[in-house]
Amino acid sequence: MPLEELSHASSVIFNWDAKIVASTILIISYLILFTEKLNRAVVALVGACIMIFAGVLTQEAAIAGIDFNTLALLTGMMIIVGIAEKSGMFQYVAIWAVHKTRANPRSLLFTLGLITAVFSALLDNVTTVLLIVPVTFQITDKLKVNPYPYLIMEIFASNIGGTATLIGDPPNILIGSALNLSFMDFVNELTPVVAATMLVLILVFDFAYGRKLKTDKRNQVEVMKVKAVDTITDWALLKKSLVVLGAVILGFISAEHFHIANGTIAIFGAAVMMLLFTLGNTHSERDHKVESAFNLVDWTTIFFFAGLFAIVYGLEEAGVLELLGHKFTEFTEGSIEKTTMLIIWVSALVSTAIDNIPFVATMIPLVKTIEADMGGREAMMPVWWALSLGACYGGNGSLIAASANVIVAGMSQRHGEPIHFMRFLLWSLPVMLGSVGIAALYLHIRHFM
Repeated sequence: MPLEELSHASSVIFNWDAKIVASTILIISYLILFTEKLNRAVVALVGACIMIFAGVLTQEAAIAGIDFNTLALLTGMMIIVGIAEKSGMFQYVAIWAVHKTRANPRSLLFTLGLITAVFSALLDNVTTVLLIVPVTFQITDKLKVNPYPYLIMEIFASNIGGTATLIGDPPNILIGSALNLSFMDFVNELTPVVAATMLVLILVFDFAYGRKLKTDKRNQVEVMKVKAVDTITDWALLKKSLVVLGAVILGFISAEHFHIANGTIAIFGAAVMMLLFTLGNTHSERDHKVESAFNLVDWTTIFFFAGLFAIVYGLEEAGVLELLGHKFTEFTEGSIEKTTMLIIWVSALVSTAIDNIPFVATMIPLVKTIEADMGGREAMMPVWWALSLGACYGGNGSLIAASANVIVAGMSQRHGEPIHFMRFLLWSLPVMLGSVGIAALYLHIRHFM
């Protein structure tokens, strides 16, 4: 059955207006998500099912609306990174940085920030902070320096660095999958502005904190005693992980030439990683390791995405997004430049207050509806990059704006160094506004001058 028939196979309950029903389901679902009173995956799945029960979608249409490429990409990378982490390779890099800076607190601030940004670009924000923050506490405890500057630098760096690539931040994964963009499309377009933003961030932190971070020689000597090589717990796994990670990144880069979806590459990489991880084990050991590898997947996030895709697809099929698209085009007078600037600032401000994932998931089909009236996909690319930059950079706007922020705050609280919401806001809002300003200027120069 053709896709366009799937969504209209059943009538809306009580013959109500499909636009009103779909909009009500989405608004109520989002309001519940924002309160964080219920698990977000449960909310998204319930909302998706109500779309079906209400007759906005059929089950077949709801499934057709799910972007399985995104789910495959997320699942595959979670498995690859989760297994690779067991080797100690990421902790090795952090300790290596300590030795390269001679345990100088000022140099370490920027080095750990850069490492966080690079890891976030190649892994993802949440995984990166989970790996870097515990090592940061070990280092700052031994140096007897305040960990706060390091932690907020790592928060900002994770959100900025994750913007640089297809796999660095969930909004990019959503946009890349929806538009069939390659890994190199993101690198070529966004890495320059990310590098510029990180440079400004480093200069600002050096002015505000760098010169004040001091320790004595005895503390530095104590830190230098920690050997990077000791963090490697499994040399064989390290070699296997480097091979698989390198091959997957190479696959992302070359995928556009072979017309292979990024999700397929990630899943294949995960399967090969599990194969190498369990090679030579007994039957019971092999099954146990495979089960543990699947447990590395954040299934809450996967099912949240699945439900969210169905909810947004219901909104699209009901005609709500097409209506909003026409209103949007009228407001911006059909100007690509006005639309780009509006999208980047609205995305950043909204993402400061709410999770950027549902926002971007809703905006993607909305932006698609206005492409035909504004010159097509190629002409609209600045708008798509604005959506990516605004949503990702907006994650620095507040302590609750991105998952990585919340995780660092929780780890810091358990360590006895709480990051308070308002104190963080004094840093986060200026950083967010400044970085979005840099991004807006970059888009203007690159596309409209």
